[in-house]
Amino acid sequence: MKTSRPAKSTLCLSLVALLGVPVATDLGLSAAMAAPPAAAEGKAADAKPAEGKAGEAKAPEGKAAEPKAAGGAPADGKGPAAGPAPGGPPVSITSVRAQQRDLPIYLQAPGTVTPVSTVDIRAQVTSVVTQVHVKEGQFVRKGDLLYTLDTRADEANVAKARAQLARDEASLADAQRQLARSRQLVERNFVSQGAVETAQAQVDAQTALVASDKAAIDAALVPLSYGRVIAPGNGRIGVLNVFAGSAVQANLTSMTTLTQLDPITVAFNLPQRYLASVLGLLKKGNATVKVVNPEKNLALTGRLSFVDTNVDSNSGTVKAKATFDNKNTALWPGAFLNVSVQIDTLKEAIVIPQSCIIQTVRGSIVYVIDKDNKAAIRPVKIVESQGEEAAVSGLRPGERIAQEGRQNLRPGSTAIERPRDPARAGGKGGDRAGKGPDKAGGPAESGKGPDKAGVAGDGGKSADKASAKGEGKSEAKGDAKSPDKTGGKTGNPATEKPKS
Repeated sequence: MKTSRPAKSTLCLSLVALLGVPVATDLGLSAAMAAPPAAAEGKAADAKPAEGKAGEAKAPEGKAAEPKAAGGAPADGKGPAAGPAPGGPPVSITSVRAQQRDLPIYLQAPGTVTPVSTVDIRAQVTSVVTQVHVKEGQFVRKGDLLYTLDTRADEANVAKARAQLARDEASLADAQRQLARSRQLVERNFVSQGAVETAQAQVDAQTALVASDKAAIDAALVPLSYGRVIAPGNGRIGVLNVFAGSAVQANLTSMTTLTQLDPITVAFNLPQRYLASVLGLLKKGNATVKVVNPEKNLALTGRLSFVDTNVDSNSGTVKAKATFDNKNTALWPGAFLNVSVQIDTLKEAIVIPQSCIIQTVRGSIVYVIDKDNKAAIRPVKIVESQGEEAAVSGLRPGERIAQEGRQNLRPGSTAIERPRDPARAGGKGGDRAGKGPDKAGGPAESGKGPDKAGVAGDGGKSADKASAKGEGKSEAKGDAKSPDKTGGKTGNPATEKPKS
């Protein structure tokens, strides 16, 4: 039975591994593959000193190996600097004093300016506009004339009603005379009492008819009055939608809008958990509301005037409104504002800037600077935060707290107080000056040439050729090119020849 070549190969490898003797097979297996791992590692370890010797032999002339102390540090003391001293170097900071004072508590919410009323001016009769008495954006008062409509048909109806009244009044006068004559005749027994009662009925009927005519006249005067469109209140005229000659339909055509701007309201939402406090302030009537526009160039103070009766179940907030005087039209409908409602005041609270507080995984801390300018960590608890300030517990009034530069402090660090508004001009100039040499190509660019030369001298191909020919052309070229690029500065001291 014949054995295949893969089977023979496997048998040979097993035999070699068992005997521990390197054997070359006819399959081209190297002795290194058949050697045990320990033997291979030993040979590699023996090869490393040889490589080191070869590297020492290939080192360029004038480049003596620098002696090194134990641990790999250079013997001349130019190695890495020792570790920092406990507490670190002095740190430049600015500090503030913890203050004990009353801190007002405000609720912050975005708000929208809403007018007290916006009226859509519509014609109440179908007619044609004959004259426009206002302009767009004009401020008007209650009763000012805005439009005049064609009222000729209504005037004719009023005249007709008045003529009917005159006719019925004449009939009434005649009935009254007939009644008086009947009363005289009944006294002389010329007519019966029934004739008098009939005459009295005619007088009463004519009197009612006259009253009806007067009511008809009043009814005819109403559509006639609709021909004069007047302002229902104080406000500002919006866009004019109709002009002289435009036909308008009763209660359909929108002619313009009238918006009341003074006073004006700001609508906003408050969290449900503060509802009790807000309602208490609303009942007292002393709820102060402040608004600031996003550009922070406008700040006004008003009063809380309305809290909705329902809480929005989707957002958990309740709608509220505040009223502001707006005589100078500083607030405009639809504008966005930041609303602050003062709901409480913390008495004698310890107040520090929020920028002093450092948030860590274990909680909030601050760095307290003692009288010896030493920094110490102090855990604090934020009671309430308002804008850039926070009321905290865990500090005493008057303690010095690090603010700017606190991120550089460590427990036990020495703090150096610096001015709060340093001159930035000198600092920027220094930064630019420091960046100048880098851009000029000093050390950074000059390192390219010497690096290439150093690689060639440390065992590259150029060094091999130079050592074979006994000339060192690569080193001479590298030294000649580097001063041209850097102005005589080299980035790799290994390529520089020692000065005699």
